[in-house]
Amino acid sequence: MTQVRKGQAPAPVAREAFHERFMQVFFDPAYQGDSEALARLEQVAWDAYREGNKAPLTSKAGPGFADPDYELSDEWRATRDKLLAAQQAWSQAGTPSRVLLVCGSSRNDGTCPGEISKTFRLVQLAQEVLQAEGMEVDVLDLSRLTSDYDRHIHPCKGCVSTAMPLCHWPCSCYPNHALRQTGDWMDEIYELWVRAHGVILMTPVYWYQVTSPLKLMIDRLVCADGGNPDPTSTHGKKPEEAKALELAGWGYPKHLAGRAYGVVVHGDVEGATGVRHALCDWLDWMGLVDAGQQATLERYIGYYQPYALSHDALDEDAGTQEEVRNVARAVAQAVRELRAGRLVQPDRHLERPRPK
Repeated sequence: MTQVRKGQAPAPVAREAFHERFMQVFFDPAYQGDSEALARLEQVAWDAYREGNKAPLTSKAGPGFADPDYELSDEWRATRDKLLAAQQAWSQAGTPSRVLLVCGSSRNDGTCPGEISKTFRLVQLAQEVLQAEGMEVDVLDLSRLTSDYDRHIHPCKGCVSTAMPLCHWPCSCYPNHALRQTGDWMDEIYELWVRAHGVILMTPVYWYQVTSPLKLMIDRLVCADGGNPDPTSTHGKKPEEAKALELAGWGYPKHLAGRAYGVVVHGDVEGATGVRHALCDWLDWMGLVDAGQQATLERYIGYYQPYALSHDALDEDAGTQEEVRNVARAVAQAVRELRAGRLVQPDRHLERPRPK
């Protein structure tokens, strides 16, 4: 058995430091009149932190799991059950075709920028086309991370790099109530991806890369590519057990394979080509199906013009607007072809000699 390496994690937070962090949320003087109640809540939180009370509500896993007696998080089970139902609906021929539009910009007019993003406008163009094509559309606007109250996509903890079976599908790292890592949006986002027959990612370029919200979502979707649907097989997060499972032979199931995809990347100076390639490579690797040459697009809007004129530049760029509509048309057609069995991946039956 390979060795589990230790020695990086810092010591637990001391009581005084815990108090300072806990009270940061209550900095507003309006809370001062409830100091006694806050002190009681802080003590509850401190006890949960010391005890490592990650999942306060659990039930025995029951039949169908490797260890039926394992105390499984009720919250995780609820998410998993929603994904099973979504996958079942996705696989039935009679269900309406559904496309997920992902708006990757961090900007909206409900927060500091005070203005909508160009990405959101492009999403609206695609949505109109898809609905006209008879598709049901879900819009995932990731800018809500910057404007919604207490909404989070917590970062990936890299479980897969210890061993693939330690990365559970759906992710079981959150919520972690002991660390106040709660309100994780991914529980809803996983369901949106699973029930979609097609996905279109739209993003601006931030510093030669995708945006922070989009990267958070991408990292948390690692469990969709090879993740373990049974946390009882590793008894939660037991690295020794996960390593043994992977080394005994792991199938690396692709939980989102077979969905069509499109990509729209726009920038104003540089980086659009690299971002488009990275997104397409990622989606290809997960087993999604490229909807064609016109379904992946990179464009510069207002190239080297002042940021203040960017929306005006989009107004004048009728070519880019129509190309975005073509992305939506291509994905709609690919969804129809996939569901009818007329579009298949030529390499779908090949086994990777080095799966991962």
